[in-house]
Amino acid sequence: MDDEPLSDWAERRDARIGRLRAIPVTPGDGPRGAHVNPDAPRIIERWNGCFWEFYGFVASLDEAKHLLHPEVAGGPEPLKALAPKLLGSGKGRHRKPQFPR
Repeated sequence: MDDEPLSDWAERRDARIGRLRAIPVTPGDGPRGAHVNPDAPRIIERWNGCFWEFYGFVASLDEAKHLLHPEVAGGPEPLKALAPKLLGSGKGRHRKPQFPR
């Protein structure tokens, strides 16, 4: 069996705690892509390990970007950073994707 140990999974799960995301506050059918209404206010949510909880509120997409990605606020990222390695190490058909943190 090639399942990963529970301790590795728990470490990977705990590494995501504290991650932030921005959700646009829009009337109608719910949130859409950020580009649809960049001036709409956003709710900032924080992952606590089980669910997304309210963390803050910003007035626009630009403010949300500065809060979520302070290292990029000054300019564009290098192209290498934009193309993460999505597959984990090892070989075989059943490798699990490793999403960027």
